Amino acid sequence: MRKNWMAIMGVALAVLFLVSGCSGQPLTTREKGTLVGGVLGAGTGAIVGSAVGAPGAGAAIGGAVGAAGGALVGNELQNQEVQNQHTQSQLQRQQREIERQRRAIERQKERQELELGRK
Repeated sequence: MRKNWMAIMGVALAVLFLVSGCSGQPLTTREKGTLVGGVLGAGTGAIVGSAVGAPGAGAAIGGAVGAAGGALVGNELQNQEVQNQHTQSQLQRQQREIERQRRAIERQKERQELELGRK
């Protein structure tokens, strides 16, 4: 039983390093969720599977279910990050526009004061 557990964890770690090492870019939130879900699912599946005498099958099923769940959660988190970035960029644009308008108002006030001083 201990050898099976170690073999399954070794394979899971190898897959994790292989997948994360193939990309030149950092992992997206969706990819991180998929990997974490898959590893946790495989580990949990192996534990449950070893209780019924099939740790390999348990790890495979748990890994697949965990990866699917992790992908869903990671996708939702990534969508929220994108929405937050969009909102942040809109806020920055609006702040720049407010500042531009503030400067225009100040210039207009200065012109009016100069005109009143001439009269």
